[in-house]
Amino acid sequence: METKYYIVSRIEGEYAYLTELESGEELFIAMALLPQNVDIGTKLKYELFEYSII
Repeated sequence: METKYYIVSRIEGEYAYLTELESGEELFIAMALLPQNVDIGTKLKYELFEYSII
């Protein structure tokens, strides 16, 4: 599985909207699946089914 990089573009309730840095595609994901202290503008790396802050 390839590594992907995202930025948190907005947060609505219990969901964060992530924009993939390479393609610009947007997806939403439950905040519970993201690391603590994620906020708008946080950059994330998705690798091996896990998100981490970069």
